[in-house]
Amino acid sequence: MNTTIFKPLLAGIIICLFCSVVQAQSKSAPVVKTPQDLAINRAKIDSLDDQLMKILGERERIVQAIGVYKAKNHIPPLQEARFRQVVEKSIEAGKKEGLSAEFITELMNAIHKESLRIENDSAVKQ
Repeated sequence: MNTTIFKPLLAGIIICLFCSVVQAQSKSAPVVKTPQDLAINRAKIDSLDDQLMKILGERERIVQAIGVYKAKNHIPPLQEARFRQVVEKSIEAGKKEGLSAEFITELMNAIHKESLRIENDSAVKQ
């Protein structure tokens, strides 16, 4: 597989997955005035959490496929320059959503740690 094409394609897929959750929600903060509003908004949070888990699961399945490719082609799992790009891009996207750079950095570090675990597991299975 041509990695020149594969990397931008993968980045596009991940961006689309995250954007689908963001676009589904209004940019304005909901109003919570009653116990019913509270219950409705908690249900929305539960639904969003479910969507996040599905998106993260899909992301990690892609990571697993990348891990297999890297193992077959003797490419180390950790690609520091690529990870810096991902974090920087995520920080910019997070800013648009009112999220702090610190939060986004911690989140992406946690996701990256899991991704490396999955990639290493994929390499071992090869």
